[in-house]
Amino acid sequence: MNMIKIIFLPKETIMKIPGSVVLITGANRGLGLEFAKQALALGAAKVYAGARDPSKVTLPGVIPVKLDVTNLEDVAAVAVQCPDVTLVINNAGIGRTGGIVEGDAVTLLRDQLETNVFGVLNMSRAFADILGRNGGGAILNILSILSWINTPMLGAYGVTKSAAWALTNSLRAELKAQGTQVVGFHGGFIDTDMIRDFDVPKSSPEDVVRQSYAAIEAGELEVRVDEATRQVKAGLSQGVYLGDALAA
Repeated sequence: MNMIKIIFLPKETIMKIPGSVVLITGANRGLGLEFAKQALALGAAKVYAGARDPSKVTLPGVIPVKLDVTNLEDVAAVAVQCPDVTLVINNAGIGRTGGIVEGDAVTLLRDQLETNVFGVLNMSRAFADILGRNGGGAILNILSILSWINTPMLGAYGVTKSAAWALTNSLRAELKAQGTQVVGFHGGFIDTDMIRDFDVPKSSPEDVVRQSYAAIEAGELEVRVDEATRQVKAGLSQGVYLGDALAA
């Protein structure tokens, strides 16, 4: 029987939050805001809070930066402004209801791909060399349980998160040589503004962020923040992704 190996980084390359310099995209509210709060509480030396409108970043102790991850000029400017970054948290994302058959599916998909995939790509490419020069550092990509399963209600969104998962795996392989830890975050519904209108069980932002920072410091390459996500990951070899994620 083949054995499955759980991969951890060597201890000398593991990222530590105290003393780190953290850049968080979409940090003005929701999950991004919680990442910023906990980074400060854990002793990060500096926290850059990216937002399309930096005036909406009001958390004391962070450094607001103007950042639309789909705008290459913004991304390039932030890379120049923040050359000391050791941890990039690719949190910015958008979610739209709708599948890929009915309605204007092409526009729906492209809109979400720009932020959820190309935004992650833009930031990762811009900061790869910076992280390497600063000792390797880490990238945390906010993915989803819908990276692995899908449902017509969020069909196009799920496509983008599956693509972002594959992108994360590619980044991990390409940046391994420079000692950059690339972590994929997978979770179900989290209690933020994005899913305010969804009547479903939700995890707390405080808990999933706590788990994420702990996973980074433990040298893990993937964090699954709720039981549903852990069950789905365990069921991939049994074809769990072949069904509707929200089917009764």
